[in-house]
Amino acid sequence: MSESSSVVRIVIVDDHPMVRERLAEVINREADMKVCGEAEDRAGALELIGKEAPTLAIVDLSLRRSNGLDLIKDLRVMYPDVRVLVVSMQEENLYAERVIRAGAHGYITKQEATRKILEAIRQVLDGKVFLSEALSAEMLSRMVGKPKTTPGISFELLTDRELQVFDLVGQGFGTRQIAEQLGVDVKTIETYRARIKDKLELKDASELLRKAIAWKLDHPTT
Repeated sequence: MSESSSVVRIVIVDDHPMVRERLAEVINREADMKVCGEAEDRAGALELIGKEAPTLAIVDLSLRRSNGLDLIKDLRVMYPDVRVLVVSMQEENLYAERVIRAGAHGYITKQEATRKILEAIRQVLDGKVFLSEALSAEMLSRMVGKPKTTPGISFELLTDRELQVFDLVGQGFGTRQIAEQLGVDVKTIETYRARIKDKLELKDASELLRKAIAWKLDHPTT
């Protein structure tokens, strides 16, 4: 007997096996949902999605040897019919708008209760965008011209790639290591570092490193 066409196929992309296992368990309890595959990095996710043709991809921002934002941008081009929900530990105020601009359809933190994650999944599957009530209200306020009240706006001046480089600096990677990880040359990373220092008003490489490490301690990726 073939699987019912009403069952929604979902893939989970996260570099932590325990997280994938927990999410899969929660999803597979639902009669109309099924996890059809899991991946831990960008390349594996693209191969899996091409093979399984899921309706929804649940994506973390911190992936093994890769970045969730880059994966989301790839999916928007390669598999535009796949809905994307980001489930991450990263700070919503800093990343949610970025992932929506990249092509995702929702953002929820891993700290949320199971019922809330299921609510986010169903809302995204229903063709809507899922964000927390607080962030939705804040975005609406900005649309009508009210000032943003969330602290840390300086980091929002960074582009997606600059923020990614800043994050890697905070993890202790050097310029050459970052270049290898992102698949670009060293001069390109040096350019990103210079732009970051300028935007965050940092004097030198030492101050950049201190700022990045301090920021990373406040923004864990586990």
